[in-house]
Amino acid sequence: MLHAELTHRLRTFALDVKLDVEAGRALALVGPSGAGKTTVLRAIAGLVRTDAGTVSCAGERWADSVDGTWVAPERRRCGVVFQDYALFPHLSAWRNVAYGLRGRDRRPRAVAALARFGAEALADARPRELSGGEHQRVALARALAPEPRVLLLDEPLAALDPRTHAAATRELSALLHGAGIPTIVVTHAFSEACALADEIVVIDDGVIVQRGTPRALVDAPASGFVAHLTGAGVLRGVAHPERGAGAVALDGGGELWAPVAAPAAGPLLALIRPWEVSLAAPEAGSPNRVPATVTAVTPLGGGRMRVTLGLPQTLIVEVGERAWADLGAVPGAHVSAVLDSASIVLISG
Repeated sequence: MLHAELTHRLRTFALDVKLDVEAGRALALVGPSGAGKTTVLRAIAGLVRTDAGTVSCAGERWADSVDGTWVAPERRRCGVVFQDYALFPHLSAWRNVAYGLRGRDRRPRAVAALARFGAEALADARPRELSGGEHQRVALARALAPEPRVLLLDEPLAALDPRTHAAATRELSALLHGAGIPTIVVTHAFSEACALADEIVVIDDGVIVQRGTPRALVDAPASGFVAHLTGAGVLRGVAHPERGAGAVALDGGGELWAPVAAPAAGPLLALIRPWEVSLAAPEAGSPNRVPATVTAVTPLGGGRMRVTLGLPQTLIVEVGERAWADLGAVPGAHVSAVLDSASIVLISG
């Protein structure tokens, strides 16, 4: 098991996290840029010495600020894949992979590592000759060739073009779940975290906001920030108890009703997934049928459209292209946003 308990002062906030990852499990760190995700990776790898904390793996202490324990990065056996892959441009693929290996059999071991990713044919190619997906395979082979105890990946899919992204995600997911070692993946994309990790840790301003399985975070986000991250829409309002236990008066006008009672009287957030809202012709407002104005329309492909609404709060919905065309929901059009009451989640705001 990998254990890290880290406290470190950054420019505008203090990083304060505690993580445990079992062998064979993958954990994703998700959050906005500058939240402290990469600092966590660098601290585990020994590239950053934090103000306080401990790092250990399989019972071996790598860092402990109390007694001064500090194991150098090269002795921690961390496989690290950086966002830009950091391949040496003057070395062939196999020499990049063999860089951290010792012994006379470096080439066969490096080629074997490349073969693990179906990339043995690239052994003599230089980085400038490789595609984005091929860069990723070589970088992963290099990280795993020395048989590390931990695998750390910083935005491993960020450099890929859309055509190769989906295939590379599937390949990487299979690798992580077959590596048999603790893995931490840093990403800002919740969809990538869902595809790659067993659990997700959401970090904002250096602290853990929520940890759980992808399904748990989608079904029960702990805050509006987590809801936004998972792709849900967030509408602000206040409990409207005189209209019923699940009634909400929305800021700026309109109201909705959820089958689960709202939190105690006061501000709250209504969380709504984009695909659980439909559009209809405008009519007098009623609970869960809120007057709205279309402000933007974006085709998603596959017969789906993303429609941005002003209620006047902003809400993004996804509807079928035919339903959108039949309604004539072009920018400036007045419509009704029909909310699925069963799918609305209310949390204190």
